[in-house]
Amino acid sequence: MNTEFLGLKLKNPIIVAAGPWNRDGRALKRSLDAGAGAVITETVVTDAYVDVRPRIAYDSGGVENVRLYSDIQVEGWEKEMEIAKENGGIVIASISGHTPSEVLYLAEKMEKFGADAIELSVSSPMGESVEVAASSPDIVFEVTSEVSKQVKIPVMVKLSQNATNIAQVAKAAKLAGAAGVSAINTVRCILNVDIENAQPMLSTYGGYSGAPIRPLGLASVAAISQSVNIPICGIGGVESARNIVEYIMLGASAVQVGTGVMLNGIGIIRDMINELDKWMKLKGYKSMEDFRGKALDNLKPLSDMTIKPVKSQACLDTECEEMCRKCVNACIYGAIEKNEDVEIDKDRCTGCGLCTYICPSDKLHLKW
Repeated sequence: MNTEFLGLKLKNPIIVAAGPWNRDGRALKRSLDAGAGAVITETVVTDAYVDVRPRIAYDSGGVENVRLYSDIQVEGWEKEMEIAKENGGIVIASISGHTPSEVLYLAEKMEKFGADAIELSVSSPMGESVEVAASSPDIVFEVTSEVSKQVKIPVMVKLSQNATNIAQVAKAAKLAGAAGVSAINTVRCILNVDIENAQPMLSTYGGYSGAPIRPLGLASVAAISQSVNIPICGIGGVESARNIVEYIMLGASAVQVGTGVMLNGIGIIRDMINELDKWMKLKGYKSMEDFRGKALDNLKPLSDMTIKPVKSQACLDTECEEMCRKCVNACIYGAIEKNEDVEIDKDRCTGCGLCTYICPSDKLHLKW
């Protein structure tokens, strides 16, 4: 399970992402002691931020978070880094600033304090609309170049799914000397609105994270993998060993987990390590490289997909759930009826496949 990322030797591919769960030295040390291959500090800025209340909301799917950056002054991170690295372990410093010179100042400070690498956060979806930088290859190049030329430790750039062309931004980061990129940051959101009081759950735009953004993270990692030869750390909805494998099969070398730790506790790290170890042994994989990028061979542009006729539509002997009509209601072609059993009109069925995913009993199958 040993992984090399940014030239750093990790004991596993799990990195605990920047966020309030890594708010200080003790929190970082706790993540390392739980088994993480590396940890990333909460994002350090020149002027520490004061928390608003409330600042985190959850709706059983994803999380909205409006905590911006670290509330510890830059100089205070010298002590926090000492605590974090008491028992060894790899600590990456997340930093953010308004100008290349400000970002460089923070990078040099955190390098001096013992950081093993730098993550440039240029893609915050809230607050001062820093996400504009993440959409501009020119800005990303300028900031990354300024830092990577001056510090001796690896520099990683955290990218945003909001970018018009994330692959182009990743190319700019590589050209500027980045050792790797991470994708994706949280997505700008309003979680929901109390319609009785016309009140958003949190009274400002926030960053959306958790399982619902995993498809966006997977797509971003795949797009970068297919376009740029650069190490990638996958982020977004990592909650299990399966999710880790998904990102690695699409080209990532490591993953970051944040919301999963916040919602499930630090023990999720050990659970994922054990699950991943069992899965790799079951499949006969000796290292991550044995399956890294393996799913990319099966990922094609829409124009390259062939139109296959449906050979058969199968209703298996599996019993339907009582009173369930999900497949009937979902079929936009009117090809499914339910009397005593589910019946498919083979002339009307176009093979869209929705019914096979929506059926809770796994009763419906298509054959090509």
